[in-house]
Amino acid sequence: MNQASIAAAAPDRTGRPADATAALVLADGTVFWGRGVGAEGRAVGEVCFNTSITGYQEILTDPSYAGQIITFTFPHIGNVGANPEDIETTTPSVRGLVLRADITEPSSWRAAQHLDAWLKSHNLVGLAGIDTRSLTRRIRELGAPRGCIAYAADGALDPAALQAAATAWPGLEGMDLADEVTCRQTYAWDETSWALGEGYGRLESPKHHVVAVDFGAKRNILRCLAALGCRVTVVPAGATAEEILGHRPDGVFLSNGPGDPAATGRYAVPAVQELLAAGLPIFGICLGHQILALALGARTNKMHLGHRGANHPVKDLATGRVEITSQNHGFVVDEASLPPEVEASHVSLFDGSNEGIRIEGRPVFSVQYHPEASPGPRDSHYLFERFVAMIEQHKAGRKTG
Repeated sequence: MNQASIAAAAPDRTGRPADATAALVLADGTVFWGRGVGAEGRAVGEVCFNTSITGYQEILTDPSYAGQIITFTFPHIGNVGANPEDIETTTPSVRGLVLRADITEPSSWRAAQHLDAWLKSHNLVGLAGIDTRSLTRRIRELGAPRGCIAYAADGALDPAALQAAATAWPGLEGMDLADEVTCRQTYAWDETSWALGEGYGRLESPKHHVVAVDFGAKRNILRCLAALGCRVTVVPAGATAEEILGHRPDGVFLSNGPGDPAATGRYAVPAVQELLAAGLPIFGICLGHQILALALGARTNKMHLGHRGANHPVKDLATGRVEITSQNHGFVVDEASLPPEVEASHVSLFDGSNEGIRIEGRPVFSVQYHPEASPGPRDSHYLFERFVAMIEQHKAGRKTG
């Protein structure tokens, strides 16, 4: 079914097109009718939007999207297909996706699968053919709503039941989703960056050992660490400081992840506080940034609509340099709550919200955005180099101390 056919289909008394096979129903009763893509079924979650024009497969496999339904503002999604290399986790945790146009046939030589088939293989429900501009403006003005997305090939959709499901869903505040997406056991990581014609490499001569706490880690973050000579040991989100220090790391990385940082912080903050006391270099990204801030005594808040896209300008307050960054978060560190010994290092030029912190004189820092650039620009890759430099300085200090 193409866009013209569904637009021409006569609507019934409720405004539903006669041949609609999918719908997104918000908790306030707003209904968006369209065509189903991906797997049949239904899912509830927070409806957000992402402004990226590339990297939809990386976005859909980002564990930070657990509990969310993604609206893509870019209309051409699916045109490069899907492949097993461009994933950030094996099992996507996103709830569903909303598109403006139908998924097109793939036109990339790297495509191994049609995006629609890939969605079906992961049981992801999608909706195409709606006015995504209208939905995006609604989210921008009123905040990210709760919604239920449903696809039934026979068109058997009950808006009232879908609204009830959306209304009953509790929302992301107070929800610990890191526990759902974290690894279940410790494992080693040595895969490095991708190269054209070669694929991903392997770390052969590690220089340092980093323990990464997996709150929902994206694979390319781990690759960035390995590419700089770090042997990475990945531990579950609930790992204690004793367990982490038992691996004898040279530094600790706190990963990205989904959900409310205050909820995850109930068990993560005590561990991070002990790690801070141990004096090791620490680097946090996204949820890891928020957990670090909580461990230092700050607060986090739910944002009106969040930051999601690959075009977010962030200013480094120390250098004045502006980076274009990739972001995906719905909570933010309350900068006014930072203790005196912790300074803000980066700020969003969109809304002035906090984008990074550091402790002067200590090898501890974090950023709210995603420097691994998967997807997104590579402006912030230097942060991994900064972390490795801190590890090297710390190790040199131990030798001379």
